[in-house]
Amino acid sequence: MGLLGGQAKAMVVTSSRKEAVRYKLCFDKYITEKGYQTIHAMVAFSGEVEFNENDPNTEGLIGEKFTENNMNPDLKGRDMRKAFESKDYQVMIVANKFQTGFDQPKLCAMYVDKKLGGVECVQTLSRLNRVYPGKSDSGTFVLDFFNEPEDILESFKPYYQTAELADVSDPDLIFNLFDKLRAAGIFQWSEVEQFCEAFFKKSKSNAAITNICKPAVERWKIRYKSAVEAYKQAKEIFDRTKTSADPVLIANAENSLKECKREKDALDIFKKDLGTFVRFYEFMSQIVDYDDKDLEKLSLFARNLRPMLRESAIDDDDIDLHSVELSHYRLTAIRQQNLSISDNIVEYKLVPGEGVGTAKARDKKEELMSQVISRLNELFITDQLTDNDLVNYAYTIRDKVREDELVMKQITNNTPEQAMLGDFPKAVDNAVMDSSEAHQNQMMQLLSDPSKAAGFARVVFDLLKLAG
Repeated sequence: MGLLGGQAKAMVVTSSRKEAVRYKLCFDKYITEKGYQTIHAMVAFSGEVEFNENDPNTEGLIGEKFTENNMNPDLKGRDMRKAFESKDYQVMIVANKFQTGFDQPKLCAMYVDKKLGGVECVQTLSRLNRVYPGKSDSGTFVLDFFNEPEDILESFKPYYQTAELADVSDPDLIFNLFDKLRAAGIFQWSEVEQFCEAFFKKSKSNAAITNICKPAVERWKIRYKSAVEAYKQAKEIFDRTKTSADPVLIANAENSLKECKREKDALDIFKKDLGTFVRFYEFMSQIVDYDDKDLEKLSLFARNLRPMLRESAIDDDDIDLHSVELSHYRLTAIRQQNLSISDNIVEYKLVPGEGVGTAKARDKKEELMSQVISRLNELFITDQLTDNDLVNYAYTIRDKVREDELVMKQITNNTPEQAMLGDFPKAVDNAVMDSSEAHQNQMMQLLSDPSKAAGFARVVFDLLKLAG
């Protein structure tokens, strides 16, 4: 507060518009409770924000429509940039709007509660580097709750000293991707037209606009579910025929398996291509005058369709946290990092937009194992064990549980939620009790914390499924 003679400003960077709304409500409540007279926060986001029953902690929020105007009553018609410049506001809460491309020389502090990377990271944190009298003496700082210092440093390295393009971007790539998306048969062009017409009508609600996307979502879901089922059947046939002495039979089964996988991968890639189309078009249209309304329409439609595509039946992590309440927290300064970019770093070349629409499907097992390692690190508090140690411990418990035929039948024929109501949790507890002295630390943590034991049981369940 005292920096720049009391004129300093701060920015809070959140992960979504809904999070920005929550922060603003909490800021206002806290400021009122403390009786602060000289601190006021504004929130910046586009459009309207509405909460639904699927959002956590929505008490008192469902049914309300939040906008910049009704959440910033003291703006009184002023432009947000000019209002933030004045003494009326000290903190700006943002999601995406004003996170980049916004110059406020008095900005001295940034609080980051969002994953940052690449050029977005550079553009966001660079909001702090604008010159203002006295700023060089007081300095600036970033309090980051989310990102690792090494990742931030890697994001800045390509832009240090010189930034040179290795080649030029081909603006015509957008037309290739446009044709590829339409050829997929997930959406009809009449739906794109209808969506854009409704989007720009003030009388249309968000629900009505979203409903226009639902036929495309249903087509994608039906095809995805069918592709997954076909892949599973083809894999079962292939596994049975592998021991066959007939090479023709084996080759046919293998080709069928590959074809089924291509169909499933194509639907995954369609989802990625929607995002690629939006990003590439938004970037290139600032440089190239495409003068093509169809590109603009598909960009708008794709931006809204992409988040609605979910593999709801595949690899979902259905951990229910609705009953979890925060009772205590501790704020600890882990480290203060000085990120220095040396002059003798390797020369970087900025890669132009290329290979648009050439995404490849990622291996589901690799993704699941990455998630397992992340969850194990969240569960166990230890500085002495590596990721491999934790995974090996989980494998030890998994192998012990596999010896119980009854439990394995329950796992095979039930969802994780159903299995948790059977003999599976007890089997995990028994395996933990039988673990060797080398795992005493983990054993004590699991036996003393039921919620941690439930989380670990879910990890073991996933490893059993992964192993087939």
